[in-house]
Amino acid sequence: MMAEHEPRIPARPETNQALETGRNRLVLVAALFALAFAVIAGRLVDLTVLRGNGGEPALGRDLAAATPPARRDIMDRRGVLLATNLTTASLYARPAKVLDAQEAARRLAAVLPELDAQAVAAKLATTRGFVWIKRHLTPRQQYRVNALGLPGLGFQRESRRIYPHGNLFAHVLGYTGVDNRGLAGLEKHFDEKLAGGGGEADQPLRLGLDTRVQHILHGELNRALEEFRARGASGLVLDVDSAEVVALVSLPDFDPNRLNVASAEARFNRATLGVYEMGSTFKALTVAMALEAGVGLNQGFDARKPIRVARFTIRDDHAKARWLTLPEIFIYSSNIGAAKMALKVGTKSQRQFLGDLGLLQRAAIELPEVGKPLVPRPWREISTMTVAFGHGVAVSPLQLANAVAALINGGLMRTPTLLAREGEVPGRRVVSRRTSDVMRWLMRLNVEQGTGKKAAAPGYLVGGKTGSAEKVAAGGYRQRALLSSFVGAFPMKQPRYVVLAVLDEPQGRPETFGYATGGWTAAPMVGRVIARAGPLLGIGKTVDETPDTASYVSFKQTAGRRATF
Repeated sequence: MMAEHEPRIPARPETNQALETGRNRLVLVAALFALAFAVIAGRLVDLTVLRGNGGEPALGRDLAAATPPARRDIMDRRGVLLATNLTTASLYARPAKVLDAQEAARRLAAVLPELDAQAVAAKLATTRGFVWIKRHLTPRQQYRVNALGLPGLGFQRESRRIYPHGNLFAHVLGYTGVDNRGLAGLEKHFDEKLAGGGGEADQPLRLGLDTRVQHILHGELNRALEEFRARGASGLVLDVDSAEVVALVSLPDFDPNRLNVASAEARFNRATLGVYEMGSTFKALTVAMALEAGVGLNQGFDARKPIRVARFTIRDDHAKARWLTLPEIFIYSSNIGAAKMALKVGTKSQRQFLGDLGLLQRAAIELPEVGKPLVPRPWREISTMTVAFGHGVAVSPLQLANAVAALINGGLMRTPTLLAREGEVPGRRVVSRRTSDVMRWLMRLNVEQGTGKKAAAPGYLVGGKTGSAEKVAAGGYRQRALLSSFVGAFPMKQPRYVVLAVLDEPQGRPETFGYATGGWTAAPMVGRVIARAGPLLGIGKTVDETPDTASYVSFKQTAGRRATF
């Protein structure tokens, strides 16, 4: 049988129109929802991606993920941590969500007294969407702020640079700003490298500094600073073979963890940025220059009376008033003898020699705080004479120490560094090996019989040269304002380290008979540093050995031959 079809009911016109209207409304609602979701998504992208990398915290982001990458640690040559990172909370506000700006500012200032309530209120009343209130809170501060329960406030996790040893390495390490970017010292010089990136991102920056030696040098300089009531002091210990800086101190100093209380004077690095007329320590350079020019050990120079050139007079502090040989000029620290020795060598050769020692240009060291030497312009004959005994040219303590290292290490000049070095370091020859041998002998003789006697350290063959320079003033020199120094080295049979100490305007004491010169102030300090640091640096004492430099007579007998101990 054939099925019968039910009769079809024709659609009414009003029904079709109702269905069409409903369909249109559904499409409209769907479009509105899509638009709303697009707006929300765009806002989230704006907050989390476009603004998330700026100063405003990213909403919806995990706090740990919002923490900026930490800077690389810095450690000394033995692996002691010198600079690292600490995760902290920083307080921000969204002013539009703050109910009462004045009340919120008053309550914040009550738990964070370092804040200015009026300044905070102005920030909270702004129309900006985001403002920082205080960066790098301590956990206790964060707890107190959180306990206030103020709407519109939030915390952003950040990384703060921490220096575990406080002011001990202040001028070497430098410091970072609130955004963790380097602003001074090694932190600034290696800012990009320390900020991370590349295969070294997780590796610490290893320095050639030794925390133990730094502590000794810092303590002894502080002791001398107080004992002689000096304005400032600086010093360093330098490896003569690798040119690694083992210790470097400048006083006064500061705590890089508390920059807000650090004065401009305390931030000034006297060891590398300061340039000074170094006085008679320069005679070591003049004598080496003369030896290289062929001046013999027994050659005499007339030091019977002062030298008068125009309005200048060059005289000796402790005049012998007789002819002096080259070794006598050195151990008696004769200005007259040094001046005549320099004249014999000549101005052109003097400038060339000092340039070869790196004393006429900035030192190449991994710090932004490096001073430019001051040299005579023009370099007249009187300049040649005064430069011979350390007046008329100003260099940094680092430059002087590195130059002396080249004179005693066999004659090789190397670039100083704050980084740890591995293996043999190539050098550029500046003096012959024989000249280097003679300089070692002369420096040792000066501690045995000359102006450097107080630098002697029990059990060690210490050598060196004193320096006492009158400070420059308007129209001349201040006779009672000295820059007193001593540059020493040990052990002199085979030198390993140079130790330099500089005191700015030390005052004489009854124990020094009122003297404030380098032999009375800086030399004893260097001797104490050597006595304490020597064993830590692996330098054995030679107390049972008798050097054959015990007298000037034995020295004269070997004149012209290679000096040996």
